Amino acid sequence: MQLAEIAQALQIESQPAWEDIIVTSVCFDSRNLEPGALFIPLVANNDGHDYVQSAIEKGAVATLWQLDHQEQIVDLPQLLVPNSLQALQKLAKYYLNKINPQVVAITGSNGKTTTKDMTAAVLATQYNVQKTQANFNNEIGVPLTILAMEPHTEILVVELGMDHPGELTVLSELVEPDVAVITMIGEAHLEFFGTRDKIADAKMEIVTGLKEDGVLIYKGNEPLLQERVAKISQESLTFGMDEAVLVDYQAEQIKSDGVQTRFMIKNHNTPELTIPLMGEYNVANALAASAVGEYFHITGMNLQKALREFALTKNRTEWVSGKQGARILSDVYNSNPTAAKEVLKTIADLPVVGEKIVVLGDMLELGTQSAQLHASLAEVINADEISQVYLCGEMMRHLGEVLADKMPAERIHLYDVTDKERLLADLQKEIKSDDLVLVKGSHGIHLEEIVAGLAE
Repeated sequence: MQLAEIAQALQIESQPAWEDIIVTSVCFDSRNLEPGALFIPLVANNDGHDYVQSAIEKGAVATLWQLDHQEQIVDLPQLLVPNSLQALQKLAKYYLNKINPQVVAITGSNGKTTTKDMTAAVLATQYNVQKTQANFNNEIGVPLTILAMEPHTEILVVELGMDHPGELTVLSELVEPDVAVITMIGEAHLEFFGTRDKIADAKMEIVTGLKEDGVLIYKGNEPLLQERVAKISQESLTFGMDEAVLVDYQAEQIKSDGVQTRFMIKNHNTPELTIPLMGEYNVANALAASAVGEYFHITGMNLQKALREFALTKNRTEWVSGKQGARILSDVYNSNPTAAKEVLKTIADLPVVGEKIVVLGDMLELGTQSAQLHASLAEVINADEISQVYLCGEMMRHLGEVLADKMPAERIHLYDVTDKERLLADLQKEIKSDDLVLVKGSHGIHLEEIVAGLAE
């Protein structure tokens, strides 16, 4: 866009010279800035205004600039705004309306990134699709996702995250979805919300901006969602795995070989579907993506091909080959009790020649219930199936105490977060070529360092 058009979008008086300045991208981090960018300095732990010289050197052509920083002299066209983050969001709203794609917004305690990747792949078989990259799902990431859209984008698949009440309201009103998806309600962010009821309230904020003729797609066997969805005026569709609960998209004939999972959708005229992932929780994500696909009239053959071949965002559940030849299941981007139990149950069902070894890191942001929720993972750790358990972090010690009643102490290994070097060394000594290893923990524990050390 011309800088003059950006000024108009932000209701700033334009200057004649701005007609000739073309902005090709936006960027808030001067380290990643490309020539032609509009530099947007944000005020957080670091003040982006302090890095404007770096942005100029990288090729920025203009900058938003907060009024309270006017004393700084900047050799760059400036669009003066009261708040640079709000101006970023306002510009994103303008651009979204200009391109005018249909919008699919996805949130949930678990599975939102995988569902986003699946949904985008399904829709891309018949439409020009843009999706959230990496984890750009917050008040900064969502507007940047919007502003990264190509002009020919027909559908925007956007992931919406949240860690405090009201955040999804802002994001939903920004993107105004045609389709909203809630993957599930779990225990993520209990530290901030206190109860699952309040988490459900926060997730339902996604309907705030949902168009009147839009549709909400959600997990049908979640009572906390059922009672809240009953109060909205928009259409709703359900998906799920629980045969006791009637849903619109029900998986059946589920078969998994530990690398991929095949299933059918009950009472739907679609072929057998395959996803390159294991676990019923990923089948549920695929059901949500299938529901979105059917809403947009994706053919059964295209649905089948997309789910079979879709690319998963890095550091989500992925198989890694170990140096000794062992199979390593890496799931180190995030963790909470629901997700951890699901993957532990799935691991228990997988065939293995050698031993099954589990490496678990602390699950963060669980608040006052953290100790109890960590200990609850013992419910799904079968001492006959799991040979060794390696626990990393202060909270995982609570799980270790409970496990001591289920398995010999020499099979339970405890480590501080600062002691990952010893953890890696012990694992390298223990793991053999025919073993299966699960590594799971919250991103803040950085168990990706362990995966990197074990990988070939």
